[in-house]
Amino acid sequence: MIDLFFRGGPVMYPLLACSILVLTVVIERLLFWVSVDMNRNRQLIEDVLELCRQGDWETVRSRVSGSRDFIIRVLVSGILHREFSMTKAMEATAAEEIRNMRRYMGILDTMITVAPLLGILGTVIGIITSFEALGSAGIAQPQAVTAGIAQALITTATGLGIAILSVFPYNYFNSKEEKAVLNIEKYATSLEIVYEKLGSNQEAIG
Repeated sequence: MIDLFFRGGPVMYPLLACSILVLTVVIERLLFWVSVDMNRNRQLIEDVLELCRQGDWETVRSRVSGSRDFIIRVLVSGILHREFSMTKAMEATAAEEIRNMRRYMGILDTMITVAPLLGILGTVIGIITSFEALGSAGIAQPQAVTAGIAQALITTATGLGIAILSVFPYNYFNSKEEKAVLNIEKYATSLEIVYEKLGSNQEAIG
């Protein structure tokens, strides 16, 4: 691997930086989503909605204390601001949660585009080197020409490899984010319906 790296020429250094960046982001995002999944508590969400149906806000406050479930944070935001604008409060909190989920995804997206381009740049440099060697040494020294061709192929393969290996985690993290957004919308809508129904019942009783 070290031999291939040096044979790939100067473009291999930015490609190495790209690969390190991709690996760092993938590990960070994996740890983030593992933490999110570990903190999920679907039963608590259902309990909160049931308590909201009963209008028992004090019990809701005690039950959600210490919870790190992102959906709970969205619902609590709406509950705390129910007298003003529950929907806008949940939208603001949801936007913050989604922003956290999308953190560093732009880096992965950029690497998927940049790595192959750097590989192509290395290809061009390698071919130029080959033609220069061919012009100065002629066909009497074919190894001088093949060295440039090898450089071109190595950088192309490396750039494509980085991009291909980045696509899989990128799509996986995007699917996790989309699922999380759907869950936020589902439970936020449920809370709004519950609160509206509670208000209607209280008016009917009054």
